Amino acid sequence: MKKIVVIGSGISGLSISRMLSDEYDVEIVEKDPKFGGLIKCERIEGNLFHRVGGHVFNSRNNVVLDWFWSHFDKDKEFLSATRNAKIRLNGEFVGYPIENYLYQLPEQQLKPIVNELMDKLSEEKLQTTDYSNFKDFLIGNFGEELYKLYFGPYNTKIWNADLAEVPLEWLDGKLPMPKLREVLLSNILKNEESTMVHSTFFYPRRDGSQFIVNRLSEGLSINCSYQVQSIDFIENKGLSINNNDKIVNAIVYCGDVRQLSEIVHIKDDALQLAMKNVTDLVSNGTSNVLCETDDNDISWLYLPEEIFKAHRIIYTGNFSETNNEGSNRKTCVVEFSGKQDQQEMIKELGNLPGNLKPLAFNYEPNSYIIQNHNTRENIALLKSLLKPYGVFLLGRFAEWEYYNMDKCIEAAMELKEENF
Repeated sequence: MKKIVVIGSGISGLSISRMLSDEYDVEIVEKDPKFGGLIKCERIEGNLFHRVGGHVFNSRNNVVLDWFWSHFDKDKEFLSATRNAKIRLNGEFVGYPIENYLYQLPEQQLKPIVNELMDKLSEEKLQTTDYSNFKDFLIGNFGEELYKLYFGPYNTKIWNADLAEVPLEWLDGKLPMPKLREVLLSNILKNEESTMVHSTFFYPRRDGSQFIVNRLSEGLSINCSYQVQSIDFIENKGLSINNNDKIVNAIVYCGDVRQLSEIVHIKDDALQLAMKNVTDLVSNGTSNVLCETDDNDISWLYLPEEIFKAHRIIYTGNFSETNNEGSNRKTCVVEFSGKQDQQEMIKELGNLPGNLKPLAFNYEPNSYIIQNHNTRENIALLKSLLKPYGVFLLGRFAEWEYYNMDKCIEAAMELKEENF
């Protein structure tokens, strides 16, 4: 059997390994002591801590759904939930997405927003091709007032980037395109939102996304604490990892694409230049705090206002009661953009709702990718130059795409179909 090494054991690496393992000799190598990438969790005195965000599953792709559920018993092992997301504004909770719940805003904020939306409806210029960046798209479709109130401050906070430099392609598959007639009708009829992929979701009854990691890893060969320092190509032999420590026919790279130029030593000037051209891609990290919180029925709480340093609270304790086994209260994860001082975060918790009590902290230096206008072109070129050598890119940080769990699986399927 041909030997394939998958570098990285997150959802992308685990998915492609399972898809290829029936036909190939597959080994996963992981630099960290524990496999699972961004979706791994741990128990803190019985309470489940999603160390990076709070990961749930759903998909609009039936092929992805079929593959995923072939590994799990949906009825016995998962809970089904309807998202109850809120936005904290003016000391009150407003429904999410905000454009569907404008009627909950105070009259002095609502009037100028509605006036702008009515003007835009009459202009009928709701086409994404009219805009070159994320900021112009948001203002063009929702107006200056709603941008200043919510879209601007929240997205700037979470991405820690100039939204005018974020290309509009970022929206692909992330958000439904707004239709003002539907927005206005939703506010008049007070309809609940249901268009986003995670408006309903599935969540493991026990151990959260760690349960998914554990199941998908069963039967796979995973070598943790293994640092890939060099990749060479040997004619008529294959790819050499770490000076012939491993000789393989192909590599699926699910690591950070910015690091490739340091470890791939293939003598190909075009390839070397393409790898250097992606070394300056920008990412943003997150600081997360596992907390006890007062009882509530919220799934996610978004915090756009500048008075809060945190940008959202994920009420993971509401996803499954088993997440709260170390406490007589509910638990949640408070997420901050970038690296934050622990004492400052503790002080910030006192400003947030829920009488929060910190239980554990985690900093992930790379969680959100930020594209520029050349990112997709540069990644596509790099993929084409790596392919003849048997090296393939897959996953959020290798392809520099903001993939959720279902998109990681979908990308793995496409990679297998096209190349193996």
